[in-house]
Amino acid sequence: MNLSVVDHLSDTYWRAVELRREILRFPLGLDYSNDQLLAETDATHFVGEFEGKVVCYAMATNYSAEGSSVKVVQIRQVAVSQDQQGKGIGSEIMSFVETWAEGAGYSAVILHSRGYAVPFYQKIGYRGFGDEFVEVGIPHLKMKKQLVVPK
Repeated sequence: MNLSVVDHLSDTYWRAVELRREILRFPLGLDYSNDQLLAETDATHFVGEFEGKVVCYAMATNYSAEGSSVKVVQIRQVAVSQDQQGKGIGSEIMSFVETWAEGAGYSAVILHSRGYAVPFYQKIGYRGFGDEFVEVGIPHLKMKKQLVVPK
C-alpha cells in the first residue's frame, strides 16, 4: 500500500471523498455538502492506495488552543474500504498520520471515535475521556493519544 499526503481538491482527494461517502456517510443516510468539502482546505489529507484504488483515508486539522504552547492535532474522517477492513490498514494509516504529526511538532492527537470503533483506537494507544455524545446521529467518544515529539 502506498500512503501519501494529497492536495485538497486533487483527483485523489475526490476519490477519497467517494470512499468517505461509502463508509462514513451513506450508511447514516447522509452526504457531504459542497460547502463542507470546500471547508477542508486547511486540513492535511492522508490517503492509502493499493493497486490504483483508494483504500483508506484520514484528515488532520490543528486543534491547539490559541496561544497555547501545546500543539494538538485532531484526526477526523478515518475510513477504510469495506473489502480491506480487518487487514491492519486502519492501524497503518493512523501510524502514518501520527508520524507526520510528530514531525510537525504536535504532542497529542485527539479524535471523536464512533462507539463501535472505540476498541480499535484503544488497541493503538488512545484513551477515552469525557462523556459519550452524539455526532452525525450516532454515539461518539472523545479519545486522546500522547505523541513523542522529536527534540
